Amino acid sequence: MQDSGTTSGLRGIDSVGGTVAWASGTGGTVLRNTDGGAHWTQCAVPDADKDGATLDFRGVQAWDTETAVVIASGPGEKSRLYKTTDECRTWTLLYSNPERDGFWDAVNVAGQDDFVILGDPVNGRFFVSSTANGGKSWDRAKGDGLQSNEREGAFAASNSALLINWVDGPFAFGTGGPSGARVFIQCDSCASEPWTAYSIPSFPKGPAAGIFSLSYRDWGRLVAVGGDYTRPNDSNGTAAWSTNAGKHWTASTTPPHGYRSAVQWSESLKLWITVGTNGSDISRDDGKTWQPLDNGNWNALSLPFVVGPNGRIAKLNPAALPNGKP
Repeated sequence: MQDSGTTSGLRGIDSVGGTVAWASGTGGTVLRNTDGGAHWTQCAVPDADKDGATLDFRGVQAWDTETAVVIASGPGEKSRLYKTTDECRTWTLLYSNPERDGFWDAVNVAGQDDFVILGDPVNGRFFVSSTANGGKSWDRAKGDGLQSNEREGAFAASNSALLINWVDGPFAFGTGGPSGARVFIQCDSCASEPWTAYSIPSFPKGPAAGIFSLSYRDWGRLVAVGGDYTRPNDSNGTAAWSTNAGKHWTASTTPPHGYRSAVQWSESLKLWITVGTNGSDISRDDGKTWQPLDNGNWNALSLPFVVGPNGRIAKLNPAALPNGKP
């Protein structure tokens, strides 16, 4: 466990090489660490002189000790994207939600020019907006493939409902709702409709249920996790895996031991880790089976760090990982 110095609920975490890390959460909270987790410091609150203390920063993406962006999730213009380039002493507003009825769920970045934002549907279509010039201008994705089912949405639980392979893969994002879970995948080279949605019936249906996080080992091998956050101890339908870039999904035969909000592949450890409000699990066989790791209360993951409510931050101890399969 780490001493975060805050009691805010933390939902954003981004580790840069395991030594530098940024975290974010409720009440305008942004934290920064430069020594592998030994000391976390509070950043200046973006727009502190206005309404910054009311913002809920569900995601953070960082490049180094000086530069990061944070995304606020909230109704309408309470969804915003800020950037710092001076070790979080000051912040610049890059973008605020142009949709009064919108709600942003995640941001994904490559270099400091390329960002993509995912938001809940507005007028029956998911909000996907990108910039290639650092936020000076934004392009809204079009296409009938982004149409949503009734009360379908993405989840802003860990800033990982949106997945992008910036090197050689497309965009993808996971959803949920009363009609069930789907994964939307973009095809850059498609001449007609660039978005295709694939249903994953193994995930539960409901307003609080579906896919909460996507990650990949390589673009052929993906893992999706989720469940129903109102039933945190229910392990049914909490994970699925794909070996053909998300076109077909198979439910885990031994799923995580509860609802999960974030998942990540560790190349150094050669395993997957997933976390949720009743603990975490590992998989050594690309999501087919999962083994319990702990019973902590967690929201988001960026190895080796994990964050949760009431300022909880922990750092993974690889020596404590269980060996073998379940």
